[in-house]
Parts: sequence; C-alpha cells; structure tokens
Amino acid sequence: MELNAIYVLVAREFKKFVRERSRLVSTIARPLLWLFLVGAGMSRLISPDAGMPYTQFIFPGILGMTILFSSIFSSISIIWDKEFGFFKEILAAPVSRLSIVIGKGLSGTVVSTLQAVIVLLLFPLLGFRLGPVQILEVLVIALAMSFCISTFGILLATFYDSYESFSVIMNFIVMPMFFLSGAMYPVKLLPDALALAAKINPLTYGVDALKNVIFPPEPGPMSADFSLMTDVTVIVLLSVVFVTVGARLFERKA
Repeated sequence: MELNAIYVLVAREFKKFVRERSRLVSTIARPLLWLFLVGAGMSRLISPDAGMPYTQFIFPGILGMTILFSSIFSSISIIWDKEFGFFKEILAAPVSRLSIVIGKGLSGTVVSTLQAVIVLLLFPLLGFRLGPVQILEVLVIALAMSFCISTFGILLATFYDSYESFSVIMNFIVMPMFFLSGAMYPVKLLPDALALAAKINPLTYGVDALKNVIFPPEPGPMSADFSLMTDVTVIVLLSVVFVTVGARLFERKA
C-alpha cells in the first residue's frame, strides 16, 4: 500500500510534466540565457588568470538552478492540491504521512533530474570533457540534490494554503538561495556574513558537489569550496531532516 501510494504520486507529477510543454521549453531557455548571455557578459569582468572560462565555472550552478526552480515548482503542486481538494483526499488515504512526503519528494526528484539531464547535455558546447563515470556521478548528485530541495519545498508548502502567499515567500527565498549557493561566485570569496548564509543554504552543497565532480581536482580560486564527502553528507542529513519534519507537519493537518 505504501509503495503503491508513492508510485501514484510520482506517476501523477510525471504525467503533468510531460503534458506541460511550456515547462520543457523553459527548462532549455532559462539555462541558455544564463550561460550564454549572463555568463558571456560576466566573463569580460573575470581575470584570465582565474583558471577557467566563466561560462564553465557557472555551469554547475546552472545545473543547480535548474534543479532548484524545478523542485520548488513541484512543491507548488501541493498548494494547488489544497485549493482543489485533492490534498484532503491524499491525507484521507490509509497511508502514512511519511509515504506522502517521500512520494511528493520523489515526484519532484524525477522531474527535476530529467530537466537537469537536458541541461547537462550542453557540456560539450562549453568545452568540457566528461567521462561516463563523471556523468554518472553528476546524475547521482542531481538525484540527491533534487530530493533535498523538493522536500524542503514540501516542508515550506505545509505552512501555506493559497498560491499567492506561497509564491511571495518562494520569490523571497529562491533567488537568495541561488545567489548564495556559490553558483555565480565562489563561497570562499564572499564576505563573512554572506559566507555564513551560504553555508546554511542547502543548494550550496549540491552546487559544490557538482563542482567537485566536473572541475579538475587542482586547487584554485574557482575550485570547489568543500570536499565531496562533506557535500554529500550535508545533503543526505538535510534530506532526512526535511522528510521527518514534513511528515510531522502533515500529521498535524490530518
């Protein structure tokens, strides 16, 4: 029963994604704009001694941005479900609240990872040479990061009942999460206050894990800020926390 409930939630979100072609278009358009417009413009301001072109540096961040926006968008479906009554049917089902959170989280994970794969296919255009092992590692990190951000969005969505109020708080949270993730500039170069904010940002560790896999291992001003082990550990721990707290909050609404 529990596995079947998880499957239904994942299949429902996947079908919605396939039917909404605008989401597929935006998946490709947004990263292209950031990579080849913002990235190309900012590259003129970066020292040639940085160690790599700026468009290459922001590529892991663009992957993270794709996952962030897609995962948060998937959590918005909870608000729609509340407004149209489907959320009550979910809570009335004879399944645990933990299964509901996991199912919703996995549904966002599947859709976000698919969009990240589309963006990942751009890597030859940026001059990267990624081997099969690196590509597999990127996919595993994308899965873990997508689940973490999806469950974070689900946790936040439990506090709101209207699309308007949730959209306001999401706009207030999403862009700071992106800019304080090390996507556009290394965390090590941020002022102390912003660096502290970056270190409590879940997206920071996902983007940094991608840098650890994609970038050369040699240290430099544009290299990863943390070790891959640290990044993965934080992502897993945060995912457990978000799932646990989200399930508890769902229990209160039962």
